[in-house]
Amino acid sequence: MGFLIIFQIAKASEYVSILRGEEKTRKENNRINAFLLLAFLILGLIGVVWCHEALKDKVLGEAASNHGERIDSMLMITLWITGAVFVLTQVLLFWFAYKYQEKEGRKAFYYPHNNKLELIWTVIPAITLTILVGFGLYYWFQITGEAPKGAQEVEVWGKQFNWEFRYPGKDGQFGKRYYKDINEATANPLGQNWNDPANHDDIYTTGEVHVVVNKPVKFIIGAKDVIHDVGLVHFRMKMDAVPGIPTTMWFTPKFTTRQMKEKYGPDFNYEISCDQMCGKGHFSMRGVVIVETQEEYNAWIATKQPQYLAAKGGAAPAAAPAAPAAQPGGTNMKPVQSADSAAAAAQPTAMLNR
Repeated sequence: MGFLIIFQIAKASEYVSILRGEEKTRKENNRINAFLLLAFLILGLIGVVWCHEALKDKVLGEAASNHGERIDSMLMITLWITGAVFVLTQVLLFWFAYKYQEKEGRKAFYYPHNNKLELIWTVIPAITLTILVGFGLYYWFQITGEAPKGAQEVEVWGKQFNWEFRYPGKDGQFGKRYYKDINEATANPLGQNWNDPANHDDIYTTGEVHVVVNKPVKFIIGAKDVIHDVGLVHFRMKMDAVPGIPTTMWFTPKFTTRQMKEKYGPDFNYEISCDQMCGKGHFSMRGVVIVETQEEYNAWIATKQPQYLAAKGGAAPAAAPAAPAAQPGGTNMKPVQSADSAAAAAQPTAMLNR
């Protein structure tokens, strides 16, 4: 019905133009379009400014990490440069359409080529973009480079459609894993090798990850099925989770969850989302990041049972070798070999995934 109405209106306009004279109708339409383009330019620029002022502090909020501050600064520089070019080119485009509209006695000027102009609008954008890309690479290498000594480490695992996390125990070491040992039915969702004493105090959680405020945290990221993507919008961080290829990134949280709730309301939560289409349940693959003080984190981790106990039905874990470098101030203990690890010493370990 709508198509028929539009078709009839078009046919009526065509008949009117024939009756009034096609030349006269074309010139009137051209003049109307010139004024409409000028109005679109003015109203459009007003709309851009209004939207920016109304929404600039409501979409993402303040960057909540040290790297996030630099990402925001780089983004603002990019927006200022590209915004200036956008305004200049759009003003010229729409103003020219209005100013040089068809008029009696006016003839278009043929301007085929100018080497100087070609050089200017090729070289200047190339240099500008090279500088912007250089800043981006510099920040990227910082984010994906080595975390500071003593940084908190957390393994982040993506699967359809949930996030899983592993924390090292008091020894500060992650135990070995082997993907063929993954078996949720036996309480081994990450394929941990229970013959490795370093696994006996590792903590496993899902859906919610805890990190310490003002302390660098390194995420060691992987996936168990398809490609996922760790998205931390409030920290301005993002990294692919790829099966078989571990990726890393690190950042330092600036504000606790409690501070952000006081600032943005009680419904605020730091979110960890999947930013890569990973299947029909992709929309639901969301988790929560809890940023807290060191004391709060210590109290929380003390309530968690090592996954080894869940897998072994509450058996006491064997001591694992200490790692003073990862846990400053810790004691330097000699490794204690459990009965399981002694039996496993004779087994081939070449295929174990470190």
